[in-house]
Amino acid sequence: MATIKDIAERAGVSIATVSRVLNYDQSMSVGDETKKRIFEIAEELNYKTIKERVNKQKSQLMKFGLVHWYSEQQEIADPYYMAIRLGVEQQCFHQNIELVKLFKQGDSYQSDRLDGLDGIIAVGKFSETDITVFNNACKNVVFVDSSPDVHKFDSVVIDFQTSMIEVLDYLTSLGHKQIGYIGGVESVEEGKVIKDIRELTFYEYLQSKGIYHSEFIFTGKFTTEDGYRLMKRSISNGNKPSAYFIASDSMAIGALRALHESGISVPNDISIVGFNDIATSKFLQPSLTTVKVYTEFMGETAVDLLVERIETNRKISKKIVLPAKLLPRESSQEVQCIFKD
Repeated sequence: MATIKDIAERAGVSIATVSRVLNYDQSMSVGDETKKRIFEIAEELNYKTIKERVNKQKSQLMKFGLVHWYSEQQEIADPYYMAIRLGVEQQCFHQNIELVKLFKQGDSYQSDRLDGLDGIIAVGKFSETDITVFNNACKNVVFVDSSPDVHKFDSVVIDFQTSMIEVLDYLTSLGHKQIGYIGGVESVEEGKVIKDIRELTFYEYLQSKGIYHSEFIFTGKFTTEDGYRLMKRSISNGNKPSAYFIASDSMAIGALRALHESGISVPNDISIVGFNDIATSKFLQPSLTTVKVYTEFMGETAVDLLVERIETNRKISKKIVLPAKLLPRESSQEVQCIFKD
């Protein structure tokens, strides 16, 4: 039988770190990639915590399916969805709920593994075909980070519009009038693009104030590589804004590298605001002004919604909209400071 020591040696961390991660100790600050590595090694070695071994002797209360719209490889590049998944896993662990995890494989899921589930937690964005498959497999479905049918399904989403307005209020209060946008484009099927609410709000807000500049808008994928590539493109255009909102911290990390390589100082030459507040954001140089999204709580809330719906046989769906919080740090400053000699 595998031990915590075996996992620690494979993961290159201490035994204490492995123990606290596997027992979902929220008081410990551990990077998302480290958490993922520990969980993957534990699963590979078929390790079970003492609580899991005790719980296994009891009858399982419920069995949920966690359907992830990303592949495992894509998730590594985007900690946002990994954090939501960890929140789901943690809450199921505490409530003794068996969890079946299904990652996207190509353009489909292992639909046969959806049989016999009490509920499905669908994390991400899904096509109408996928939604029909989930609904046919189980009557209790909750979506996280999307809300495809508010009359039929429960959902947990972020208040992107309000958080975007807060970011733009903050930047304009610092005197920024030339503000750029670097974001991602997502789609659930060929030719069907999902419009980001933040990009729409960005356009409407700046347009209403007469300071919208289309030449400062760049979109690609929500990856570090595209953050780097898109910022390089912006720099090559010559005329740059005084501030950029970047729609994920992963993209912001790539953008910061591009600016550094070009000798452009943050925040002296340009202010940067990211989104998500991933674990590394506050340790960057300069530390990243960003919007904190309570991703793990999103996952926990989805589990609670599903349990409550099953136990009460609730027929009316619920949509939970969670707030996000702006965290000003060193990567942004007043515009008048930018042009000091």
